[in-house]
Amino acid sequence: MAKTVDDSVFDAGLNVIAGATTLHFCSGAPSNFAAVSGLSLASVAVDAGDFSIANGDTSGRKVTVASQSGVSVSGSGTVNHAALVTGSALLLVTEIGAQAVTSGNTIASNAFDFELRDPT
Repeated sequence: MAKTVDDSVFDAGLNVIAGATTLHFCSGAPSNFAAVSGLSLASVAVDAGDFSIANGDTSGRKVTVASQSGVSVSGSGTVNHAALVTGSALLLVTEIGAQAVTSGNTIASNAFDFELRDPT
């Protein structure tokens, strides 16, 4: 039996992620919104211009988060996860390349994406 999902269904979910207001660079994977503050070593405000939705690399659809630079570091440690939040909701957590950071310096990140694949 064939399975299909219209792009508009994927885009609705990806638009929620693209509604994030803050990108946190964390020293681990926060499991909920409350855990973000304890793991965040740097953060930056984001808006709709930092996100783009397009066809997925494999299938389905994806949201890409733009690269960031000059983000002020508020704590020392190793950043290895990015967390997107809005209000009191943790929207997305993903692994990123580990980077040692020192409080008072700045951090830069490459663009990253999150893909929703077509059903099989």
